[in-house]
Amino acid sequence: MQLELLKELGLSDGEIKVYSAILHIGISSVNKIHEKTGVERRNIYDILNKLIEKGFVSYNIEKEKRVYQCSPPKVLFERIKNKEEKLKELEKQMPEISAVYENSKPSIMAQIYRGKDGIRAVFEDMLDYKENYFIGGGHYIVKLLPHYWANYNQRRIKLKVKWINIWRYELKKEAKQLPLEVIKILPKEFSGYPNVVFIYGNKIANVLWSEDFFAFVIESREIADNYKKYHRYLWDNIATSL
Repeated sequence: MQLELLKELGLSDGEIKVYSAILHIGISSVNKIHEKTGVERRNIYDILNKLIEKGFVSYNIEKEKRVYQCSPPKVLFERIKNKEEKLKELEKQMPEISAVYENSKPSIMAQIYRGKDGIRAVFEDMLDYKENYFIGGGHYIVKLLPHYWANYNQRRIKLKVKWINIWRYELKKEAKQLPLEVIKILPKEFSGYPNVVFIYGNKIANVLWSEDFFAFVIESREIADNYKKYHRYLWDNIATSL
């Protein structure tokens, strides 16, 4: 059982640990819970009170001492259904939330992403746009995030997201077009550090494929349109076919 999922119902790690112990032991004293979990007794009392308040655990008195047991599983089921209903209500409000967001956001936005999770966030965002443009590319994600890439590329193809990719000259020998991708090569004079420009929708991402994994994303229709013109000029006049 993956009881860690109880976090989705608002339980902490300690609460999950104590709940799991009582679930497996059955009617439990604090001593038995302590032996099962290793949690300090004073913390167990606090956790038990919280679980009782939340309705996940109940208690009885035996020999003038409290013993604890889990509430029937239907309590969990009811909590799950209640959360689903609330999430459905929130989902209905998403168009209104999105509209307010679009109206209130500035005409130009900038965000910084760091680490592998940050780079993955940029790639996930690109899936919302049917055409992704690259300047100075080289399939870095294939080499540096191979496990993520395999699933990502399947989803990209399924969504029919096209890549228009201008590669660095020194990576020419590695260039192999993926499904829904076209590649051209920059001349040697344009070679440089593995800093790739992504252009998608109204966004431009400057991505540094180093050990730190860094991306600086600007959202501006005007700037994105200019970068697309720059990409088109390189594609039509400077870059060469494979």
